[in-house]
Amino acid sequence: EILLTQTPATAAVERGASVSVRCQSSSSVGNALNWYLQKGTESPKLLIYYATSRHTGVSSRFSGSGSGTDFTLTISGFEAEDAGVYYCQQRYNYPFTHLNHEETLCK
Repeated sequence: EILLTQTPATAAVERGASVSVRCQSSSSVGNALNWYLQKGTESPKLLIYYATSRHTGVSSRFSGSGSGTDFTLTISGFEAEDAGVYYCQQRYNYPFTHLNHEETLCK
C-alpha cells in the first residue's frame, strides 16, 4: 500500500493570501495524483487530476505541480469559498489511498 504524507496538517489562511499544500508518497505514483476539496457535508469536489490538470469549472486560482513522490496544490488568492478539507489521493495503485488537510479562513 502506498502511504501519503500531507503538510501542513492544518492552516489558517488570510483572504487574498497564497497557500500551498504538499503531498508526498512513499513510492512513485507517476502523475496519478488527484486533489479534492470537501466543504462541510457536501461530496468532495475534484480540483486537479493527473497532478497538474485543472478539472472543468475549477477556478484558475487552483494549480497543481509535481510528479513521482512529491506534489503541491497551490491556491493563489485564497477566498472564503475555498475553506474546507483538501484531499490528495493517489490513483496509481489499489487501494487508492488519500489524506486530508483542513484549511480554515482567517479574516
